[in-house]
Amino acid sequence: MLELEIIKQHLRLEPEDDEDDVLLETYCNAAARYVENHTGRKLYATANDVPKDVDGNVIYDNALVLDDDVTTAILLLIGHWYANRESVVVGVNASALPMAVSALIDPYRHFFF
Repeated sequence: MLELEIIKQHLRLEPEDDEDDVLLETYCNAAARYVENHTGRKLYATANDVPKDVDGNVIYDNALVLDDDVTTAILLLIGHWYANRESVVVGVNASALPMAVSALIDPYRHFFF
């Protein structure tokens, strides 16, 4: 969903360093799914990607378009997973997901009533 260029910039990796590209793409896909699961909304790269009917009306009310908040949350998740590749690190303080992730995407949560 995000370009490798911005992911590498966030991680301070050189653009030509392609050793971890597949891993970074995997983390990006997982982070996008995390956002979808947490918000209860389907994530789309642009407003043009949101499904519409023949009259141009959005057919999915809970669409979430990738914006700066969601992009930042995805980058924070990727950075966290890239730096902490195991679920538990022995001898080091436990590292939970960055609080900023929830702060960025909680306002987009869809609650079913």
